[in-house]
Amino acid sequence: MNKTPGFFRDTVTMTGRCLLLSKRNVDTFLTSFILPVLMMVLFVYVLGGAMNVGDLSYVNYIVPGIILQCVGQCASATAISVSNDMKSGIIDRFCTMPIKKSSILSGHVVSAVLLNFFTTIIVIAVAFAVGFRPAAQVSGWIIAVLIVLMYITALSWISVYLGIMANSPQGAGAFAVFAVVLPYLSSGFVPVETMPKYLRIFAENQPMTPIIDSIRMLLLGEPLNRNTLYIAIAWCLGLAAVFYFLSTMAFYKKREN
Repeated sequence: MNKTPGFFRDTVTMTGRCLLLSKRNVDTFLTSFILPVLMMVLFVYVLGGAMNVGDLSYVNYIVPGIILQCVGQCASATAISVSNDMKSGIIDRFCTMPIKKSSILSGHVVSAVLLNFFTTIIVIAVAFAVGFRPAAQVSGWIIAVLIVLMYITALSWISVYLGIMANSPQGAGAFAVFAVVLPYLSSGFVPVETMPKYLRIFAENQPMTPIIDSIRMLLLGEPLNRNTLYIAIAWCLGLAAVFYFLSTMAFYKKREN
């Protein structure tokens, strides 16, 4: 008997549950939808005048970095939600029901992807309002959106893993510190060439920089560096695969203990 339809049906159910919990959580609303507006306004109007990024306007330069930063901020909500489920005993109840156990985790991931993608739309809308003027063709937009979705998926699986492993929801939420800081230590807000030597080496070789550079080139219609694009895709797919495996193993191990 094919088990796939049951998995998808259970995933849809668990996704709906996670979205409903997010809707009832005012903190999640503020974090996911108001923060992007504040971040865009802060960087464009408060810091933008002091930044030199060459011939580009600063708002055109920073949009990819703002997207990744806000996705990282929202990822903490996923980690906290998973940790709450692990600590509250609701997982034990779910596991006594006739559902696919893997749908519990996939529901968290799908809901996180949907919420974070909606956050991305808000970021882009606010960016247009403050002067963002992309020059991408339809194909450029499609590839950029796919990269963002891959990044969100990878970060969601990382959040799920940390939510499973954390000793408390507060500990799981601390993950946001790393997810928010890493875009700063990349090409997200200033060119890496302006950084001190050792920081530049780190910035050039961490996953955020090729992801941001690829999205920026695609949205602004610049000549695409395929090597940078392939590295960005490899980071996203690699992180998603590794943390999917780690999350699944950790989940079943926790269930056995």
